[in-house]
Amino acid sequence: MSLLPINLENACLEVVEKFSNHITNPWLIVDSSAQQLYMIDSKLQSHKFPISTSKYGMGCQRDSLMTPTGAHQIAQKIGSENKANEIFVGRVATGEKADIVSEAKSSDLDLILTRILWLQGLEENKNCGEGVDSFQRYIYIHGTHEEGLLGSPASHGCIRMSNMDIIDLCQQVSVGTFVYIV
Repeated sequence: MSLLPINLENACLEVVEKFSNHITNPWLIVDSSAQQLYMIDSKLQSHKFPISTSKYGMGCQRDSLMTPTGAHQIAQKIGSENKANEIFVGRVATGEKADIVSEAKSSDLDLILTRILWLQGLEENKNCGEGVDSFQRYIYIHGTHEEGLLGSPASHGCIRMSNMDIIDLCQQVSVGTFVYIV
C-alpha cells in the first residue's frame, strides 16, 4: 500500500515519465511542503521519513542556503562504517559524538552527523552548472543533532534526517540512486 498523498502520487508519475532514463529502484522524492522524504519502489510503494529542508526556503542559487529543487542523484555515500551521532566536518568523521536535541528548538548549529548522501544535480542550469550546482554547493541528505526540529524547515540547505533514519536509508540506497526534490 502506498503512503504517498494523492497529489504526490500524480507528481511521481510525471517524474517517472520525464526522468525515465534516471529512475532507479528504489528512488527518493523529497516533499518540502510536507517535510517528508519518501523512498519509492517500482510499484510506487513507499516508506516515509520526517525531514527538515532549509529554513531559508527552496532554491538552487549558490550561497542562498536554500534547498535545491529538481532531479538529483546520489553522487557519494559517506560514513557507512561510522557510529550513530558521530560528527562530520568536511565529510570527515571527527570521532566526536553530538548530543541529540529532542525538543523543537534550534541550537544555531547545523551539524552533519552519522551518514552523508552527497547529491549531484541532473538538470543543467537548474541544479547543475555554474552558480546553481548542488554538488558544488555541498548539498547532502544527512543526520542531524536537532531531531526535535524534523518536520519543519530548519537546515542551511541540506536535507536533515534522524540519525536512525539516515542509517536505515543508507542501507537501502546506493550511489546513483535517483532523488527528486519538490
